[in-house]
Amino acid sequence: MNEEVNERRYVWRTKHPELEAVPSMKRRKEGHDYNGRCVYMITMCIAGRKPLLGSLRNANTSHSEAWVEPSELGLKVSEIWSNISIESPEVSTLYLQLMPDHVHFIFYVKDRLSRHLGHIIGRFKGKVTTAYRALSAYSETESRSLPLWESGYNDRILTGKGQLKAWFNYLKDNPRRLWVKRNYPEYFTIHQDITISSTSVAAMGNVFLLDYPYKVAVQCSRSMTSNEIEAACNQFLLKAKDGAILVSPCISRGEKEIMKRAFEAGFPQIILLENGFSPMQKPHGRQFDACAEGRLLLVAPWPHHNHSCVITREQCLALNRLADEIVLTKT
Repeated sequence: MNEEVNERRYVWRTKHPELEAVPSMKRRKEGHDYNGRCVYMITMCIAGRKPLLGSLRNANTSHSEAWVEPSELGLKVSEIWSNISIESPEVSTLYLQLMPDHVHFIFYVKDRLSRHLGHIIGRFKGKVTTAYRALSAYSETESRSLPLWESGYNDRILTGKGQLKAWFNYLKDNPRRLWVKRNYPEYFTIHQDITISSTSVAAMGNVFLLDYPYKVAVQCSRSMTSNEIEAACNQFLLKAKDGAILVSPCISRGEKEIMKRAFEAGFPQIILLENGFSPMQKPHGRQFDACAEGRLLLVAPWPHHNHSCVITREQCLALNRLADEIVLTKT
């Protein structure tokens, strides 16, 4: 790669880098020592995504936010989880979040394991399955030959500064986000094969923003000074106040600052992504609430990938062209 292209490559970062972790998508991270000391967030799903672990409840006088009321099986999951450290003293349990059809837990492997992490997860799943089959409420309606869990598990390896606290907060907020998602499903559906000019894209959020007649592409040179960025911010915010929807891939420093300020001011916007959507993906943090409010659309022209990558100059140019096409084209 020549020097000019190398200079123009950017590391793609999300709006909330503190939430970044290594997702396995049921594959283990190559080269990672799964017997060594580490902090993990594990996710396991009920087979067929049946809501066997509890029921989602909305906020009431005793709960300020939506919450999951555990079923009898959900209570067993919590009990077995709390005893992991007894059988595996190398492991310290940190957090559990039950959801109706899956469970997240965070734990710390504080001393080297004699066997692979998967052995602990497998033993946990086996104990819950045994408890499940012993519960009359389930044994009468479910075949004993059917699996309780989906095969495998997802792990996130939490090594970055601030990740543990960020994921604590994220998991604690899971029931509220699920309640919002169920009540505004159209804003959290991944829409495939939307055609913008000649480009096929996937999108999540308020797709009707694409049809809005007044849209403006936000594109800033990397060479802009701080004063020039400030002037551009004022210019684009005035357009947003006048009713324009801002459209940008948020690549350069100026683009990120303009879109950040517009987002904080509550203006609707369309953000273009280098990475596509995974099957169960939903927006993080404040982007989730913006989607629920109908003021955000995320657009991705390329498929999802699990690995960290560097966005190329060609991709940057393609995203900028797509922003221009969105401004000019109606779906």
